Amino acid sequence: MVFKLVQDKSDNDDHPNSYYSASQNRKLSLGPLDGSRRADVCIVGGGYTGLSSALHLAERGYDVVLLEARRPGWGASGRNGGQLCSGQRKDQIELTEMAGEDAARQLWELAEAAKDLAKRLIADHDIDCDLKPGIAHPDHKPGYANDTREYVDYLQRHYDYEQIAYLERDAMAKLVGSDSYYGGSLDMGAGHLHPLNYALGLADAAIGAGARLYQSTVVENYREGSPNRVVTNRGNVEADHIVLACNGYLGKLERRVSAKIMPINNFMVATEPLSDDQLKTINPRDVAIADSRFVVNYYRLSADGRMLFGGGENYRQNFPGDIAGFVRKPMLQVYPQLAETRIDYAWGGTLAVTLNRMPHFGRLGQHSTYFAQGYSGQGVAMATLAGKLLADAIAGEAESFDLFGTIPTRDFPGGDLLRWPGLVLGMSYYALRDRL
Repeated sequence: MVFKLVQDKSDNDDHPNSYYSASQNRKLSLGPLDGSRRADVCIVGGGYTGLSSALHLAERGYDVVLLEARRPGWGASGRNGGQLCSGQRKDQIELTEMAGEDAARQLWELAEAAKDLAKRLIADHDIDCDLKPGIAHPDHKPGYANDTREYVDYLQRHYDYEQIAYLERDAMAKLVGSDSYYGGSLDMGAGHLHPLNYALGLADAAIGAGARLYQSTVVENYREGSPNRVVTNRGNVEADHIVLACNGYLGKLERRVSAKIMPINNFMVATEPLSDDQLKTINPRDVAIADSRFVVNYYRLSADGRMLFGGGENYRQNFPGDIAGFVRKPMLQVYPQLAETRIDYAWGGTLAVTLNRMPHFGRLGQHSTYFAQGYSGQGVAMATLAGKLLADAIAGEAESFDLFGTIPTRDFPGGDLLRWPGLVLGMSYYALRDRL
């Protein structure tokens, strides 16, 4: 087996060496902050949330400064599975029980709006990011299949969502090129894309709208006041409003919300390009796939015919020493026919989950500091929408933004110091259930 060593080299500001960085199709010429600036809004973080916020605020006429510690799309926004998902991380039945029928329906409509927004931005700003339709959700246990059948029927009857269909075991095996599953669903209203090229396209669009983006600028702290003051290693920014768009990279910058999320690391590989014969049997309809495991296996084909496979996660500060070997194991459980296929790229990224797996939005202090975080692995569409909702809220149109606050988001037990042991125990339990 031949591996091209591609680890997360985080000692510089270049994009981590991944298939996505190797195939990025635009370069941004950005510099660091140099000195002091004044703005209407200062955004901290250059992922989907921050970039979408910058774009939508600038389009509304606000003077916007965005500060990114590395490069736009450097974090999870440039390293993820690229899945443009339907719905929330919780299904609609759970949301109805959790928040009531009206709120659940509004949350569904916002999730649909999130997909539509991403697709519209891609079209309006000519973002070349390999957007394609379809996500399959196969069931890895026979007992899950009936639940999926019932949920597909529920979405069709209660939400008039006709773009999803239930697939029996044989149909799912043909779709995904593997007999590892017992049925599942196919959602052609969802989609998939090249996540880094999408992020870079959003950054370009924000710059074109007039936002000022600075990279290699680390925010060290901030002070709320009139105006607010954001302190960096390169200078300071005074602003009427602050947007914290850090997600899994929030760290200790804001302890009032850091205990609401847990950063976890997830990992991916990209194989060498597959042969024509392999492509005819592995994922012949070129959809994305995310299975029913608690630690989800998610995978799809790249534009040049590679298998992009995500699997496995850890809950430590560091990535595994051999990411390729770490991910190769679950990949071969699904596709043993890839045993002799070379892995060309292997990388990891950090996302943030909440206890209830729902996004966490809100305001701090005198309501001049806004935040959005905790997309729990479903951030491509939802973080894009979060940016628009943040812009709307700052402009005084906060109804949709505030809807997420109707679902309580509890702190992880133990707060910043003791939450890790509890998370590891909990995740290990569910990972064991996956294997049994």
